[in-house]
Formats: sequence, C-alpha cells, structure tokens
Amino acid sequence: MRLLGLLAVGLCLLGAPVLAQPQSAGAPDPRLIEDLVVANRVLADLGVVDGFGHVSVRHDKDPNHYLLARSMAPALVKADDILEFDLDSVPVDAKNRAPYLERFIHGEIYKARPDVKAVVHSHSASVIPFSVSTTRLRPVYHMSSFLGAEVQVFEIRDVVGDGSDLLIRNAALGAALAKALGDQTAVLMRGHGSVVVGTSIPQVVFRAYYTEMNARLQAEAIQLGAAMTYLTPQEAAASAKTNDALVMRPWELWKRKAMKSE
Repeated sequence: MRLLGLLAVGLCLLGAPVLAQPQSAGAPDPRLIEDLVVANRVLADLGVVDGFGHVSVRHDKDPNHYLLARSMAPALVKADDILEFDLDSVPVDAKNRAPYLERFIHGEIYKARPDVKAVVHSHSASVIPFSVSTTRLRPVYHMSSFLGAEVQVFEIRDVVGDGSDLLIRNAALGAALAKALGDQTAVLMRGHGSVVVGTSIPQVVFRAYYTEMNARLQAEAIQLGAAMTYLTPQEAAASAKTNDALVMRPWELWKRKAMKSE
C-alpha cells in the first residue's frame, strides 16, 4: 500500500492524472444482463452489426453507471462478457479484459441525455452514403418515424481537424458526438456509421434496425429518379408514438430467432 501511495504521489508530481477506480453500483438485475446479451445477438442476426459495433444499457441501480460488453464481436457476447463502467467510461473491474475503444460514445451520451437508457453504435452499410453526401437521411415510412425531420451528421474534422482515424477514442470526441445528437434519436457519423438511442433495450434495437431499413428504402426510392415524399413532422410524431407502444412485438420475435440455438 505504501508503494502504491508513493507511486501516486510521484505521478501527481509529474503532472499525470491519477484516476480513481470507480466503485460498483452493485449487481444489476439479471434480466437486464440477459436483455443486453440478447440485444447483441439480435443486432448481429438482423445485420445491423457484424464483427464490429456495440450496444449498452444504463445500470438499473445507478444512472451514473452503464453496462457494455468487453471488446468482442457482438454475436459472441455472453453474460460473463458484460462489464460495468462509470460515465467517464472507466471500467469498474475489467479483469484484464479489453474494453471497446469507442466506449466513450456511450458514457458521454449518458452524461448529456438523462432520458437515454440504451445506446447502439453500428457501422451498418446502408447509412454510410447519407453520412458522406448532402442528401440527409429522412423518414420515408412509418416504422422509421422516430428519425424526425432528418438525421444530423457528425463531422469529426470539425473537432480534431484532418488526419483522424474517425474513431471516438476519448471523452472529448464522445462529448462532441453527444452534442451533435442533441435531443434527437439518431446521429450519423461521417464515413463511419451511426448512433441510435432509446429509453429501453427493446426500443433501441427497434430503432437501430429501422434506421438501417429506412436508409435502404430511401436509397432505393432516390434511384427511381422521381420526386420524394417524406413523412411530415406531424406524421412522424404520431407514428412514433404508436410504434413505441409496439416494440415488444418484434423484440420477442427477434429474441426467439437469435437465441434459438442457446
């Protein structure tokens, strides 16, 4: 203990920050862990994520903590792979397991948005064209009405200039992304992917899937070369309210299909 204390003093004198190990908020509800595992499997089964991408949920015992798998392919996540983090995205006890590099996406959004209970980050291919062009992603059918008027694009160059690897690898970038998200349900990341938020795991999975689906349908409609008709803000608000009451219907189906081999 004396050696650790001397080391901490030495680091302070050198100007290096000493990060306190966060205390656990306690064991989360096992059903929350189960749903988080299922969410990883469902998103992989639906093709929203592949070997990359991640989904998190706010801790049910402490809103200043969240749960996220260790760095691994989502389709392989099991309950033992779930780690606990504080909102600075410091793991409570990583047990020598590597966390996701972009975990700051989750921590900074939870800081900025107390209403958010779950977050999905994916690299789903269909959204990428809308992140690198002047054509904005807009809702074209009622299942994607949660997108609102249009989806904003986060431009990392506005934060760090040219030459980054486009990854959200620190809290400052996570905070900038959260600012771009604002009070909306989704934000695109130029040349990278998207982030979708929700008030529950089933809802955020629903939104992540239908964001991807909307991007496909919008691109197909644009190729027809005719004038586009999008949902009006009023239609989007009314449809989103209806759909929010129905997210458990597809969730139970997707869960059964994704976990049938368990």
